[in-house]
Amino acid sequence: MSKEWRPEVLPDPPYVQTIFASTRAAWFWTLVRLYVGWQWLNAGWGKLHNPAWVSGGAAVQGYWSRAVAIPETGSPPVTYDWYRSFLTWLLEGEHYRWMGPLIAWGEFLVGLGLILGALTGFAAFFGALMNFNFMLAGTASTNPVLFLLSILLIMAWKVAGWWGVDRWLLPALGTPWQAGALFAKKDGGQES
Repeated sequence: MSKEWRPEVLPDPPYVQTIFASTRAAWFWTLVRLYVGWQWLNAGWGKLHNPAWVSGGAAVQGYWSRAVAIPETGSPPVTYDWYRSFLTWLLEGEHYRWMGPLIAWGEFLVGLGLILGALTGFAAFFGALMNFNFMLAGTASTNPVLFLLSILLIMAWKVAGWWGVDRWLLPALGTPWQAGALFAKKDGGQES
């Protein structure tokens, strides 16, 4: 007989378990992870070697200035007024000076984390956050595809790094709801 139905715990369909939680799908998520990771690593590496990004943030200043501009004809790059106001506030406060290096290092580290399979879920989350902000600023490019793949990697966090550092790192660190080997209490529940 099948498991007892409990309305407070809705079971996942078997294919969802296979795709997002089974190590049998790890090979697929490794390919996705390496592709997205290479895109971020390559983008970040280029920015880290560009003074317009890491020395004063002139590249970010120019990007934000173009994004907030409202053309006489056609549509502005930024659709939402609240986001235009946010970018304008960042420009006026000269936050591009520290955001340029932060974006460059962020892209590089997201790529490195994904390629190594280290804290894959977190790396994918921060990659998706950057993609989302780039799209809000009016840049499509590869951002929609990378955003979607990052969301899928977040959903597959348990197995996306199986063929990577996460295979050993996640059991050692654990999760917020269950301590890993590094943080587990010893001696029958007593701290050592």
